[in-house]
Amino acid sequence: MNMRSLTRGDGVVIGAAVVLFIASFLRLSSYTCPAGLNCSSYSAPNAWDALSLLMSIFLGGIIAAALVVVGRTMPNRKVVGFELGQLGAAFSVFVLWTAFWTLIDSSNPGAGLILSLLGAALLAFGAVGTPLIPALRAPLMGAPSPNPQAVQPPYGGQPQAAGQGYGYPGAQQAYGAQQGQQPTYGAQPQAGQPQAGQPQAGQAQAGQPPAGQAGGAPAGDFAPFWFAVPVARPLYGEDGSPSPIAELTPGTWYLAVEQRGSALVAQTQDGRRGVLQDTTGIQRG
Repeated sequence: MNMRSLTRGDGVVIGAAVVLFIASFLRLSSYTCPAGLNCSSYSAPNAWDALSLLMSIFLGGIIAAALVVVGRTMPNRKVVGFELGQLGAAFSVFVLWTAFWTLIDSSNPGAGLILSLLGAALLAFGAVGTPLIPALRAPLMGAPSPNPQAVQPPYGGQPQAAGQGYGYPGAQQAYGAQQGQQPTYGAQPQAGQPQAGQPQAGQAQAGQPPAGQAGGAPAGDFAPFWFAVPVARPLYGEDGSPSPIAELTPGTWYLAVEQRGSALVAQTQDGRRGVLQDTTGIQRG
């Protein structure tokens, strides 16, 4: 399970499950004993005294939250043809529907019912709204720190020098550039040094490509390399399916095995292959 793949929406779902668990111990009714009556043996019930409400609202909401979180950390796990996240989202809507009408039907709702409706609303918002709201899709734990020791290159690779992690200027070359070619886009050449790919003293050099073509290597010269992503990014199937097959997370090295235009065909550590469409800011090993 990759906990770095959790989003802010998943954090809302986890918080809603905690609210439902607390609400299950609170009173379902605010009924008070009338004056003059012997109510010494009366105690307001909570959710653990009503099995139907316990299973449909309180424990049902906790189960829905677990399905959403497990579906996020372990993608492509399915039950009877449905992904775990989809089942959790549908279950959360059912919990909200039941909590709403249970509260409406109660003449004296207690703190348990009121808090259960709040928790169910948060649960459905986090489960259904995460794929739709960009703010909820942001990583819950954030990107790793720029410390180059946080990510070690695989198979005996040399770590980068200090100050060359994520977010530092000049940390890595532009994607696809090779040593000795043009500097990264936006960089200025030093005084007195000719730019790569340009003839010196106005003399043309044989075998040099035309201007504007010196930065990219031919497709046939692609060599596999290790890379890491700065933020969590989806990995799509090679068949062009719109549904992600995995999610690449910061702090892990992946193998780029093929280049397709601006995209990369990447292989995860468990052997799955897919297309990484967004290659901006990747760190090469």
